[in-house]
Amino acid sequence: DPQAYIEERLQRVVNGDRTRDIHELPDGRIVAVEHRPLPDGGWLTTHDDITELRRYEEEVAYFAAHDTVTGVMNRRSFEDRVCEHHLTAGGAKYAVLCVNVDNFKTANQLLGHAGGDRLLRAIAERLQECVSEGDVVSRLGSDNFVILQVADDQPNQARVLAHYICEVMQEPFEVDGNSLTSGVSVGIAIAPCDGTEPGTLITHADLALRLAKREGRGCYRFFEAEMDARMRQRRQLENDLRDALSKGELELFYQPVINAQSEEISGCEALLRWNHPEHGPISPAEFIPLAEEVGVIVPVGEWILREACREAANWPSHMRIAVNVSAAQFRSGNLVASVVSALAASGLDPIQLELEITETVLLQDCQSTLDTLHMLRNLGVRIAMDDFGTGYSSLSYLRSFPFDKIKLDGSFVYDLAKGNGSTAIIRAVSSLGRSLGVTTTAEGVETREQFDIIRSEGYSEVQGYYFSRPVPAEELHAMYFPERPRAVSAA
Repeated sequence: DPQAYIEERLQRVVNGDRTRDIHELPDGRIVAVEHRPLPDGGWLTTHDDITELRRYEEEVAYFAAHDTVTGVMNRRSFEDRVCEHHLTAGGAKYAVLCVNVDNFKTANQLLGHAGGDRLLRAIAERLQECVSEGDVVSRLGSDNFVILQVADDQPNQARVLAHYICEVMQEPFEVDGNSLTSGVSVGIAIAPCDGTEPGTLITHADLALRLAKREGRGCYRFFEAEMDARMRQRRQLENDLRDALSKGELELFYQPVINAQSEEISGCEALLRWNHPEHGPISPAEFIPLAEEVGVIVPVGEWILREACREAANWPSHMRIAVNVSAAQFRSGNLVASVVSALAASGLDPIQLELEITETVLLQDCQSTLDTLHMLRNLGVRIAMDDFGTGYSSLSYLRSFPFDKIKLDGSFVYDLAKGNGSTAIIRAVSSLGRSLGVTTTAEGVETREQFDIIRSEGYSEVQGYYFSRPVPAEELHAMYFPERPRAVSAA
């Protein structure tokens, strides 16, 4: 009632009370009106335009509750919302879903920081389109999002939402003229059975997410109680891996690379193995990413270089040793020195050493990486692009640096029987290799039929289980050159 409001304010002024009111004017301005009684009677009225101050306060409040990149809720506000919902849910179930963007790091390196932020905004918008009214989308940081699903028909509704998110996120994102397909993995925790505290629910959903990513990405998993035990085992494995090198638990196996025409061995790829004292052989797919996470991949990579060069010095001079080099080794700034040291210690001819890099390595810092590659090439070392055909812009890198070899990713060889275009890709890569004058190697050859196709397409080399699995150094020596003496490492 405007009249009652005016009368109440006038009465307060008559009583000598000081008043301050905030009013929003029809034009959108916000003013503060203050009435102050004067000592000798009467009163003084002042007004201030506080539009900018109020907008600033609103912005501060907004950014305190929202992620600055995507505009969705930040973690603190999300946890507050979960607490609020839990108090009103009356024991009903609800779900917390952790969502991680697959391969975001690679896309971010391709797009740059600003482009990566635009991709994150597009992902957040698509996630918000996936959820129902009352649900909350939040960004935890980096490429990690979390969703509060308030529907109480759980776990059915969480399963439906997770499946839908995985499906929808497979659709390409258009960012800065690039069409990017990233996909997501999802982990799910159900309250109250998997926890009631926001932090606990997020932790449990994240544990399920990690398992989903290890199982192939682009899928979802529900939290299970035994995941806690698995995580503790993983923590122990991290600690064990830090000591594995000094304890002599790491070993190199060697997979022969075969000349496609003569079917004779032309070299080997060095592949790392870890024989855990308690758990036995640990899969490289598990411990190599772990080595990157815990920060031991650089010293391990240097050990691989030294050991591979030392072993290859026992081989005939026409054979080459291929060693995979990680992005972390390039970032360390010590790769060239490590190669020089390994060659000097072993006496291996640089032409016998071949360093394999993936496109992911080039995306880290393209110009710096290319400079390092040129220095390595000047030493006489050969450079191969590994997993060719699986990245964003492999062809552009072939223009940037004169690679000595292209290694076709084994997935194309595996898909030959499916007739889904792999034959055309295999033929195109072979033709590209001939045009560039570089060696072409097909990985993953497991059958005679695959080998015959690869050879007929003109590939220089093949590698795969059809010829040999990766084997220990002494077994390789016995298989291919038993008459040659073999120096055994002292360490």
